[in-house]
Amino acid sequence: MFIKLYAIAFTVFLGIDAVWLILIAKNFYAKYIGYLMAKNPNLLAALIFYLIFIAGLVFFVITPALDKKMWTQALLAGIFFGLVTYATYDLTNLATVKDWPLIITIVDLIWGMFVSAAVSVVTYFIAIKFKL
Repeated sequence: MFIKLYAIAFTVFLGIDAVWLILIAKNFYAKYIGYLMAKNPNLLAALIFYLIFIAGLVFFVITPALDKKMWTQALLAGIFFGLVTYATYDLTNLATVKDWPLIITIVDLIWGMFVSAAVSVVTYFIAIKFKL
């Protein structure tokens, strides 16, 4: 079941995150941290993040919510997981990177909570629909 849930969550995450990165956040990040951004992103590093992050969502959030048959657990645990994971990156940058903008940290934390919760809830309902 883990592999099926992983495949669903990975697909949902890529879709939502692509919209965010390509259509919404690209100019926002360029405005505030363009001086730090690589001309070409390291796609291998991004892929490794996605693989690990989705595994964490499935293991810590989605599977327990399905076991308890509680979509609200997927929602709330997804929000918390997103906060913890995105805070790890953003608060570390805020603490260690000279002139790291606070607005980037705030927006990223909100985004992390939203995307984690959305992927968890959507995956939960797809799994219920297909009786996984």
